[in-house]
Amino acid sequence: MNEHFDYAVIGAGMAGSAIAAHLAEQSSVVLLETEDQPGYHATGRSAAVLADFYGNAVIQAITRASRPFFLAPPSGFTAGQLVNPRLLLMIAAPGDEATLQSFVAALPEGSGNAISVERAIELCPILRRDQLGSAALVTTIADIEVHELQQGYLRLFRSRGGVIQQSAQVSALQRIGNGWRLTTSNGGIDCTVVVNAAGAWADEVGAMAGAQRIGLQSYRRTALLIDPPAGSAIGEWPVLFDVNEAFYLKPDAGMLLLSPADEGISDPCDAQPEDLDIAIAVDKIERTTTLEVKRIPHRWAGLRSFVEDRSPVVGYDGQVPDFFWMAALGGYGIQTAPELSRVAAALARKEDVTTLGYDTDELSPIRLG
Repeated sequence: MNEHFDYAVIGAGMAGSAIAAHLAEQSSVVLLETEDQPGYHATGRSAAVLADFYGNAVIQAITRASRPFFLAPPSGFTAGQLVNPRLLLMIAAPGDEATLQSFVAALPEGSGNAISVERAIELCPILRRDQLGSAALVTTIADIEVHELQQGYLRLFRSRGGVIQQSAQVSALQRIGNGWRLTTSNGGIDCTVVVNAAGAWADEVGAMAGAQRIGLQSYRRTALLIDPPAGSAIGEWPVLFDVNEAFYLKPDAGMLLLSPADEGISDPCDAQPEDLDIAIAVDKIERTTTLEVKRIPHRWAGLRSFVEDRSPVVGYDGQVPDFFWMAALGGYGIQTAPELSRVAAALARKEDVTTLGYDTDELSPIRLG
């Protein structure tokens, strides 16, 4: 007979790992990952920062609620820090000053302010003066140690008796009685509730279950590592963002991580960078700074998946019983993981989360039906 679990979580990226760890505190949980390692796709390719100005109002609120966890994780969750403070320098080209003023006006109180062009160049000496119209400094962001965060959740999951199966692709979902039977490449599994945390493939998993389609669309984002200027002490440089999201640049383990902040429409896949996006990134950074990109030691791409309103989809399906969505986290799944996984687990257990300060209608898949 198939082994039975209270919950079967499909997808062991950050979303699946985190909600599974919470659910395992009270229930039996199996975590199913198609690849041979958790976090192979979007999670493992993320250059995440903790920034509560990033995303829509729903994302910003969940990010702010996640901040205390990042700054002071529970005892034993991780051996090191989950975040490292980092300044963020937002720049605008000549003619885009009004856009930057709007950005500053929308910042949470006390988190940043406009600075002079001269101060911006002091902070990031590669900036070209003639390409810089205005600048702002955000002082409340931090680099997130993505690997440490996910491993913390996976350790917590295992310590609570959770079972993880890797190379376990789900090929069929069938309602049996008051639960589900899952057919995977490792065999069959029975459960009471299916949690769909399949990332870019979430709509495909939903279709297997006969659930509603949420209109998930994936977008490719490109990143590359480039050499810093010889002799430069880049460790204290801020993350450099263009106010129109034309690119971002950040120090990363002695190199500079560059992205054109692209959104190329993509089907769910093992995303790979395209030469045109690489060329666009290089052109943008060479126009804005004095950098000369002579080699690219490493390049990659990941998928960011959204629904139309760009808010997460978290809650039970409106058509099929005991099918729970944890999807459409876009590029915000890392920075929101602590709070969103806690709320999601409470919703999956059918607890009242209004005391947590959330309007579940803003998260529910039913809003998309």
